[in-house]
Amino acid sequence: MARLLGIAPLSHLELSPPQMVTNAAQAGYDTLGLRLIAATPEEPQHNCLRGTTLMHETARRLADTGLAVLDVEIFRLKPDTQVADYEAALAAGALLGARHALAAPQDGDAARLAHTLGAFADLAARYGLGVDLEPTPWYEVSTLDACAKIIAATGRDDIGIVVDAIHFDRAGETPASIRALPTTLFRYAQLCDAPAARPSDLPTLLLQARAERMMPGDGGLDLARLIRALPDESPLSLEIPMNTLATTMPASERARRMLARTRELLARL
Repeated sequence: MARLLGIAPLSHLELSPPQMVTNAAQAGYDTLGLRLIAATPEEPQHNCLRGTTLMHETARRLADTGLAVLDVEIFRLKPDTQVADYEAALAAGALLGARHALAAPQDGDAARLAHTLGAFADLAARYGLGVDLEPTPWYEVSTLDACAKIIAATGRDDIGIVVDAIHFDRAGETPASIRALPTTLFRYAQLCDAPAARPSDLPTLLLQARAERMMPGDGGLDLARLIRALPDESPLSLEIPMNTLATTMPASERARRMLARTRELLARL
C-alpha cells in the first residue's frame, strides 16, 4: 500500500484554512494539516475555531473534496501552559476530522513536562485525537530519545513522536535513532530537504527551518535512509516553507511540485 502523502500548513501559510483544503485537493494530496493556533504573532492569524465562518467553510470544503485532516497544530507545552486553554482548538480539530494534535515540548523540567503532556493527552483523547511530540533543535526537548523518555514518564502508550527531516538532521540524529525506539511511536513524519551543511548559528538554523526549506531531492539530506527507517504505513506530511520562492510562485504550483518531487523520491526507494 502506498504511503499517504499530505501537505503541512507551513508549506502554504499564505492561504486561509479553507484555501489550504482546496489547494491540497487540487494538487492531489491524500491529507493535509491545519494550523488552528498560530505559531508566531507575525504569521497570518485565522480564527478557525468552532462556530466561526472559517470553520464552517473549512468543513464544507473537506466534505466536498473528501480530503482527510492528518493533524492540527501547534500546541506548545511550556512551563506555564494551561492545558484547558487548548480545549477549543482540540474540539475544532475533532469536528474537522483530525487524527493527531502536534505538540511542541518546550519545558526543560522533565517531570513537569510529563505531567503537562499527560494532561494534554487526556484532553485530546476526549476528542478522539492522538498527541504527537515534535523534537526540535532549539526546543528544550530536542531529540527522539528525550521525547521517548518524556512519553514513558506519562505512563501512556498513545503518544507518538513526529520526525521532521530538517530537525532530525540538525539535531544530529540518524536512522539508528529511529530504530532504537518502538515503531509504534512513529505514526507520521514531516518531509523536506535542506542543505547538507548544518548551520553553525541559531539565526541561520531558524531561517532554514521556518522559511527556506527545499523540495525533496534539491538538498543534501539523506531522505531515502530516513524514510526507510520509518514504518511503512507512516504518512508523510510535506512541510516545506519556501518564502523566497513564494514571492514568484503561487501556492498551487509549489504544492504540485512538492508532491511530484516526493513521488519521484518514493519511486526510487
